[in-house]
Amino acid sequence: MQPSEADPAPQTRLIDRVPPQFFIVGSALIQYIGAAIAVGLFTIMSPSEVAWWRILIAAAVLLVWRRPWRVGLTRADLIRSGIFGLAMTAMNMTFYQAIEYLPLGTAVSLEFIGPVSVAVLRGRGWAPRIAALFAFGGVVAIGGVGIDLSDPKVLIGVAWIMSAALMWALYIVLGQHIASQRSGITNLAVGSTIGALVTAPFFVSSVAVVAGDWTVFVALLGVGVLSTVLPYSLEALAMSRVSASTFALFTALLPATSALVGALMLRQIPGLGEVLGLVLISVAVAITSRTPRR
Repeated sequence: MQPSEADPAPQTRLIDRVPPQFFIVGSALIQYIGAAIAVGLFTIMSPSEVAWWRILIAAAVLLVWRRPWRVGLTRADLIRSGIFGLAMTAMNMTFYQAIEYLPLGTAVSLEFIGPVSVAVLRGRGWAPRIAALFAFGGVVAIGGVGIDLSDPKVLIGVAWIMSAALMWALYIVLGQHIASQRSGITNLAVGSTIGALVTAPFFVSSVAVVAGDWTVFVALLGVGVLSTVLPYSLEALAMSRVSASTFALFTALLPATSALVGALMLRQIPGLGEVLGLVLISVAVAITSRTPRR
């Protein structure tokens, strides 16, 4: 009898020896290293093309790994995963469009308005309201002091990252609904595949660029694995082994992690307003993540 999808017994014994906090920190660092590599590809391909290749490569890896066809998915399952995958594809494309114009740390901080908004709208009591104030203060700090809103390119970046925040909120709502029914990684495999296939007609022309330079493919492979496959898998491993408060603490460090990666890999040194906004939004993330929710 083969182990079930949710319980790969031989592997879990070794994995359980690794502290779950290591998975969370590793996920944060890995996914933004992938984003920094993606920025370097924007001179060769459009941000949306890079995002599409990220989804396509992640889908291929996840399909080989999870083999979701063994689970017995229904037509309704495929439709739900398809909508989820399209939301995820749109989220990644709008985010990549944004980091073409905005520093990585600033973009990630502003994108967190999406999940914070979901938590505020769903939460009860004073905690979500306090979180909303911190998030609003963070946006004001970044928009009023941290970045130059008189620059048309910055405004374009802000518009893209707000779109990414909206897609992230939709991604969370859809993902939470599906996660109660089957493996989140299996859903990611199916959703990534459908998202990549549906949007393929718009980006298939970039195949010629990738085929003409193997180093581009290697970089895209790194983006797909580092930005999607590894971080999502590490988070899935960590979520079942840490408390909500611990996971919230480490989640709140994501904007700071992205700013660190941006400074080291892209030489994007944040200003005082950006740092203040990053801290305020991180506090909002921590508060909303710790708010009890069904």
